[in-house]
Amino acid sequence: MRPAVRPEQAFPEKHVRLKDGSRYQRVGLATTTDCAGGLSAESAALVDRGEGCARLTSALFTDVERRSRTTVTVASFRRAEDASAVFARVSTDPVAHRVVPLVPQPETGLPAVPPGSEGSAGSAGLFAQLMTVRSVVFAHGQWTDGAGPEEAALARRTQGLLRYVHDHVRAYEQGGHG
Repeated sequence: MRPAVRPEQAFPEKHVRLKDGSRYQRVGLATTTDCAGGLSAESAALVDRGEGCARLTSALFTDVERRSRTTVTVASFRRAEDASAVFARVSTDPVAHRVVPLVPQPETGLPAVPPGSEGSAGSAGLFAQLMTVRSVVFAHGQWTDGAGPEEAALARRTQGLLRYVHDHVRAYEQGGHG
């Protein structure tokens, strides 16, 4: 069994170009073995009940126009059964079981999330997740102004980055370089 996914396996590039031609920059990175600290209270309760999370690794991406920001988080578990249990629970209510989005540092030029919008659904954000063998990959996409009328565009951006990271994590877990 391979060790938990590390930042360099999940997020190997600072500048990302997806297959559809869209481009993103990684402007934040965080990793911890205190998985509960980066999860919503509902998800943290799952981890505290013994769903063996080994590492939580997150990256904050923005598009080249800086119109959107997406936090992609990889929760790596010791056992596939634990990842599966968390994924099943998260899939029933992605908003309640979200991960905490990374806050942009001042040097990124991204504004802070408008007050009151960071945890709400709808125009303030889009939540999605995928599972690999022993990891759950979460994505939380938001418009930089906290609201945006183009939900389909936000979904494309969020899903694209989610699949990009998922593919790297899956390759690593299957014995590749990620």
